[in-house]
Amino acid sequence: MRIAHVIPSLDPATGGPPIVAAALAAAQAALGCQTRLVAYGFPHAQQNVETALRTIPHMAQVTVDYLPPLTRPERFLAHGARRRLVPLLAGADVIHLHGVWDPVVYAAAAVATKLAIGYVLTPHGMLDQWAIAQKPWKKRLALLLGYRGMLQRAMFLHFLNEDERSLAAPLHLAVESQVLPNGIFLEEFDSLPPKGEFRAARPHLVDKPFVLFLGRLHYKKGLDYLADAFAIVARQIPQTQLVVAGPDAGAQRELESQIKGLGIADRVHLIGPIYGREKLRALVDCDCFCLSSRREGFSLAVTEAMACRAPVVISKSCHFPEVQEAGAGTVVDLDPSQIAAAIIAVLADPAKARQMGEAGRQLVLTRFTWPTVARQMIDAYRGAMGVESKDS
Repeated sequence: MRIAHVIPSLDPATGGPPIVAAALAAAQAALGCQTRLVAYGFPHAQQNVETALRTIPHMAQVTVDYLPPLTRPERFLAHGARRRLVPLLAGADVIHLHGVWDPVVYAAAAVATKLAIGYVLTPHGMLDQWAIAQKPWKKRLALLLGYRGMLQRAMFLHFLNEDERSLAAPLHLAVESQVLPNGIFLEEFDSLPPKGEFRAARPHLVDKPFVLFLGRLHYKKGLDYLADAFAIVARQIPQTQLVVAGPDAGAQRELESQIKGLGIADRVHLIGPIYGREKLRALVDCDCFCLSSRREGFSLAVTEAMACRAPVVISKSCHFPEVQEAGAGTVVDLDPSQIAAAIIAVLADPAKARQMGEAGRQLVLTRFTWPTVARQMIDAYRGAMGVESKDS
């Protein structure tokens, strides 16, 4: 099967979707498919893109194409992308679009329709009511001007969990849907870094427990809730530190002001984005991983934390109930006192924390791996195309 994935950007600083699209394409390639990945190229981000792609197993089997530079007119109309997409997508059996509101996604859907090639669209959480409420008039207008039709012409919409599918229901889209999660490659987590390497490079963490946040510093990630919660933790468990790892996506200044006002600036460490082996070192060494997000589709960071045996504390808005069902961590309301209590329970009982870590790793290894997801996605493509399912 020939599969073309289209996404606005492959820059990992924009969040999880770039890594998800690339990993899915790589896993499909490993199953024998001819896969192509198409995105805008951004010179300032190219090093980060190449670093991130190199860490993905089987990525060398994927053809990566970059669209023309993103000028101001291109940002709104995607005319250059549309012309370039015609020859790039022409040979595909199926086109997989990632995202909703970017004009290049709309352009790729139009090209697919013109070429009479079926397409699938993964919204990555962009269709739930919280997401629609961000700049709502623009999104309502987009739906009226053609984006609703784009969504409804898809062979199916791919949601990452049942919660995401139900949260999109108020849009009343007349289109089939499938639910498949994100995953990991087992080989990335077979040989984890030894404990202590992340701490050894940071003297302020040596012999001190630390809570880890990993993700973009964006309003939706709920860092304000985490800061308030950590202030409670810091009062009750001396020496505990908070490490915040990720690129600034608009929330860093407010976070810095908040932690200063809370009197915990000396206990909170903003270290910027980390990738590859350094990310694994942080996940292996942390005493608790916390994501108090206002909204998630399916968090790769939570999945990776569990694969590294980190006990996790997450908000209900992460839509990952399997965490609590498997005993891998605690799912709480978006309330600082609840978040703090869950973190304190992990830090206060190391034996229980180790049990959570092992349960999380087993959950990921048995249910959330890219080869399994890729095979199921290929079967879903074939079912939507009316083609009998087979291995690839």
